[in-house]
Amino acid sequence: MSAPTRQIVDALRAAGEPTRLRILALLRRGDLAVGELVQILNQSQPRLSHHLKALASAGLVERLPEGAWVFYRAASQGWSQRLLDTIFAELDPASDDFHRDAQELAKVRRHRAESAETYFANVAEEWDSIRALHFQNEAIEQALLKAAGPGPFTRVIDLGTGTGRMLTLFSPLAEEAEGLDLSHQMLTVARANLARDGVVNARVRQGNVSATPFEADSADLVIIHQVLHYIEDPAAVLAEAARLLKPGGQLLIVDFAPHELEFLRSEYGHLRLGIRED
Repeated sequence: MSAPTRQIVDALRAAGEPTRLRILALLRRGDLAVGELVQILNQSQPRLSHHLKALASAGLVERLPEGAWVFYRAASQGWSQRLLDTIFAELDPASDDFHRDAQELAKVRRHRAESAETYFANVAEEWDSIRALHFQNEAIEQALLKAAGPGPFTRVIDLGTGTGRMLTLFSPLAEEAEGLDLSHQMLTVARANLARDGVVNARVRQGNVSATPFEADSADLVIIHQVLHYIEDPAAVLAEAARLLKPGGQLLIVDFAPHELEFLRSEYGHLRLGIRED
């Protein structure tokens, strides 16, 4: 869909500044928090916040609050994405500023990976004990891929993305994929994993799986993997998944069958001891 001339003029005016072009170039490589942009660009937070506000007002970036953090994302659809594609097709990514920024971005991603490793080191014993109760992950993943079919999918949404594993698994079959999770810590892990695996068409954001920020009829595949047993009202999540799916879209669900392992409720926060098929 085309944009009014005034919107295009405002967007070009917003982008037409060296620091803002550097910000946009970085955000086209992935979502970044304000503090991460401060580190990469070596500029003050008030200055960068001013630039980000202008870019957001022009529709070139999206603001994604995540607890005490705020992430930003380059426009990824519509006229604003096409405008950015056109601008950056004419820019040299090897120029001094862009090259230096890419090196600093690599440092930020290494720090994310270290943070993810620290988090998992702290929860490793609990994580392993829970995973021991699961069916083999490889078998589950193969069953999911078989059930979904070869694709290709225009848009995949993973509700309760956790480590981002489903995004990595399905990204080769999708034009774009997005994961949603309430936990900032798990989103840190997911971002690090996606960067490690070289996944460039999948992103994550914080949000409630029962009331997502996504448009209706926007996905042709929705995945709910080991999530429903943490949810007080699983039916609300299923209703939200139905809202997100295009006509003819697919919903894939993986969860515990009904069981009597009461310690999962008392020690690990499971609200339901498995999910009945009906």
